[in-house]
Amino acid sequence: MPPVGTITATAPTPTETAHETAHETAEHLAARILGLLLPHRRASDPELAAPPHHFPLQLAQLTGFITAGEPIVFTLPGFPCKSPNPAKVLGHLPDEGERLSLTFLNALCEQIAALHAPGARILICSDGHIFGDLIHVPDDHIDEYSDALAAMIEREGLRHLATFDLRAVLGDLPFDEKRARVHARYAPSVEELREQVLTDEETLRLYRGITRFLTEDTVGFTGTKSALQRECRRRAYGVIQRSRAWGDLIAEHHPDAFRLSIHPQRAGAPKFGIRLLEAADAWTTPWHSSVLHRADGHWELLRSADAAELGRLVESDGRPSHYVAV
Repeated sequence: MPPVGTITATAPTPTETAHETAHETAEHLAARILGLLLPHRRASDPELAAPPHHFPLQLAQLTGFITAGEPIVFTLPGFPCKSPNPAKVLGHLPDEGERLSLTFLNALCEQIAALHAPGARILICSDGHIFGDLIHVPDDHIDEYSDALAAMIEREGLRHLATFDLRAVLGDLPFDEKRARVHARYAPSVEELREQVLTDEETLRLYRGITRFLTEDTVGFTGTKSALQRECRRRAYGVIQRSRAWGDLIAEHHPDAFRLSIHPQRAGAPKFGIRLLEAADAWTTPWHSSVLHRADGHWELLRSADAAELGRLVESDGRPSHYVAV
């Protein structure tokens, strides 16, 4: 017998060995799947190398889906509505920028399915209604945008994508009531956010980015420039509050999902920033811009006014779609 106090190693049973091997395989596969996302990462720390092991939360989430033999579920808040600034966009409905972005996301799921047989799907969690009153876009325009987005997914056969918006929760209440209830239940206080803006670089960057968008997208303001800045800074806090609330509501509905974001994120953050299309500004999205098809075949997001100087307008189904470089 071994001396008292020593630990005797015993040989693992075949079941234990198989379990360990399966777990190692799942972790390895999770890293390979994350490797498909990394080239498209929208980073707030682009100067840093970010190999898969810098994303432990995302690796654990992927491993969980793989071990369970289930499809990997991603949630992506975004695709809210078009900017109300006519110098940025071609109208209030989705165009080629959205089509290319959705096609890219669906193709990413197909690449994942080639590695993970149960496949993957991305839930587009359109957040337009949650802060439509703060960005001065009417709810009927948001409805039309969301409906056209869903029709585009169906028409293009993007079977790995689905949509979710505020119409799916709280029954038939008016949107103002839905916004108020979601805000009351989930939103952080303005005081909390102000403290985070002062102490957290990521929150400060987000606050500045949203303030800039609100300033650019406000049309018909009759006050002074400084008054507009004050107004947009106030609304920026509201947009962040509602966005946080929307994110928490989504997490409550899909607690195990891999959380994607259209905003730049640092390595290891709870959300993984993803770039939809090429743009000079990391904050540019298809709903804040138009798309230019360059002569070398690349597509780039630009302000519509800037794209118009570089290309000719192309229509699709009787509506402006994108620009082609000339």
